[in-house]
Amino acid sequence: MHTPSGTSLPVVPAALAPVLPSRCGHDREPAPGAGIRITADTLPGLESVSPADEDSVWLHDALLGPHSADIVRYLGLARSTGGPVLDLGSGAGRLAVPFARHGFAVEAVDRDASALERLDDWARRIGPQVAGLVVTHRADLAGLRLEGSYRLALLAGAMVTAVPPASRSALLREVAAHLEAGGALALDYTVHQVPDLIAEPQRTWAFQVPRFDGIDEWVVARQVFDLRSMSERITYYATRTGKLSTERVVLTTDKWIVDPERLAAELHAAGLHVEGRRRHRIDERTESVLLVCRTDG
Repeated sequence: MHTPSGTSLPVVPAALAPVLPSRCGHDREPAPGAGIRITADTLPGLESVSPADEDSVWLHDALLGPHSADIVRYLGLARSTGGPVLDLGSGAGRLAVPFARHGFAVEAVDRDASALERLDDWARRIGPQVAGLVVTHRADLAGLRLEGSYRLALLAGAMVTAVPPASRSALLREVAAHLEAGGALALDYTVHQVPDLIAEPQRTWAFQVPRFDGIDEWVVARQVFDLRSMSERITYYATRTGKLSTERVVLTTDKWIVDPERLAAELHAAGLHVEGRRRHRIDERTESVLLVCRTDG
C-alpha cells in the first residue's frame, strides 16, 4: 500500500522536483525522498478532495477510485429502504447517477455549482429516464435546510469529515427530521489512531494519477494534522506534463478529525441509533468506518 519511512523509495519522477522544496514545514512542501511514501493503492484519508476545475477531476477520481466498492454497499442498502435517496456532498454524481440508473429518485446536494453541472450533464447523456430521477440542490452542508422526505440519506466519501464539528449536530438533526419512519442514514469516515498522530503529525505521499488524455500527472500530497483543533489539511502539489507544456497546480482540502464517541452521541441526540457498523483497515494506523443508522421512530 505504501513504502514506510526509513526504507528505500522508488525514484520520484524528475518532473516533481521543481515543486518539492528543500525542507518540510507547515508552509513548505516536503523535501524529495524525505519520508515520502510512494503508493499505488488506497491513500489513507485523502479521499474527499473536491475538484477545483475540470482538469482536477482526474485527481478526484484517482482518490475516490479505491473506495468505489461503497457504491455497491449503498445500492444494496437502498434496495432495502427504497427511495427517495438524499445524497449529501454528491460531487459530480459518483453515487447519485448510478442510483438513478437503478431507478431511485435522488436529490443531490453539493456546494460546488460546477460539480452539480457535471452531474446533470452526465445524467442527461445517459437519457431522460435517468435525468428525470435526479434533482440537484446547491447548498453548504453546514446550515443545510431540507424540504423533502427521504428513505435513505448518504454522507459518503467521508463527507462527514468536511462538516465543522460545531455544525455537525444540527446537520444530523436536520437529516433525521426528514427521514421517513424506518429510514436510514449511512455515512463513512476515516479513523486515525491518536497516539500515531501525535508521533507523526505530518505524512507525505507521492502517486501517479491515472489519465487517458495524453497528460502525465504526478502528485505529492502532504497531510498535516492539528490535534488542538482536531483538524486536518491536505495540500496536493500536482505536476501535469503534456506534449508542449508542464502545468503545476496546488489544491488544498480542509477536514476535521472525527471523534467516534462524540459522533455516536450526536447521532443519538438526533434520534438515530446505529444499526450496523463495518470497519476496514487501510493501513497500520488508519481505518475506514461505515455506519448505518436508523430513526428511533
